[in-house]
Amino acid sequence: MRPVSFTLNGKPTRVTVDENRPLLWVLRDDLGLTGTKFGCGEGHCGSCTVLVNNEAVRSCAMSIGDVAGKKVTTIEGLAAGGRLNAVQDAFVRHTAFQCGYCTPGMILGAYALLLKNPRATRAEIVSQMDTHLCRCGAHVRIVQAVETAAAAMKGGTR
Repeated sequence: MRPVSFTLNGKPTRVTVDENRPLLWVLRDDLGLTGTKFGCGEGHCGSCTVLVNNEAVRSCAMSIGDVAGKKVTTIEGLAAGGRLNAVQDAFVRHTAFQCGYCTPGMILGAYALLLKNPRATRAEIVSQMDTHLCRCGAHVRIVQAVETAAAAMKGGTR
């Protein structure tokens, strides 16, 4: 056990845990941020996606020790000032979810894509979103939502 300090959703955070403990479980169990979901537990499905230094990562496959000194953003930290982020807003407007279980990971994956590539093409959006598994079948609306968010984030008009 050792202290691990990092920035979580814009706030300095320090936890004392086994540094090999998965980030997912520290976020959910130790810090009470349950928006990050457990899916496959192997880094394949994307339900547990968070941002580490604005890169989308699978929190089930990353240890808490790996985020020491870094910036971690969960779905709870994406909105600001009581307003949804452009990607969150677009998912709501396009009803780009059904059960909603995979949605937090999808939103963070889409947000990371648009940070890197604000003018992502439909093919690039589909490629990124294909790394997130969704059993509900809202894929068309998910792609539309990401395109809308890109325009709202000034990545282009769609």
